[in-house]
Amino acid sequence: MRVGLLSGRLGLLVSVIGVTVIGIAPIVAAESASPVPPLQVPVDMVDGLQRATVVLDSYSYTPHHLIVQAGKPVELFLTSITSITPHNFVLKNEAAGLSIERDVSAGKTVTVQFTPTKPGIYSFYCDKKLLFLPSHRDKGMEGTLEVR
Repeated sequence: MRVGLLSGRLGLLVSVIGVTVIGIAPIVAAESASPVPPLQVPVDMVDGLQRATVVLDSYSYTPHHLIVQAGKPVELFLTSITSITPHNFVLKNEAAGLSIERDVSAGKTVTVQFTPTKPGIYSFYCDKKLLFLPSHRDKGMEGTLEVR
């Protein structure tokens, strides 16, 4: 008589009587993934630009938290890795002089340049949506620009 036993996250099937052990690929839980730390955007020593690539995927930005210096120009390469869904990048705060809204078609890259002048924490997001459905921002497609 054999009794199968499924052990938690490892997903191993073990025979209680006998020596049969069948290994199944480990199950990786989403909560075990380590959070992505903020990206301190470096300043290019040649031209003084702060450059970074931001990947737009299905309802997320990677990295989702950028740290830049006030008074130095920023150049972001916005790269969509989706195959169908278009996204955009919206970063608006009139008090800080930020007014950016750029569409990024599926599979394309666009470049945005701006110079943040006022230290603070500002949200960027995708406001795309289909009729009667939540916006991409409502689904979690939002990030943070921290200006120091």
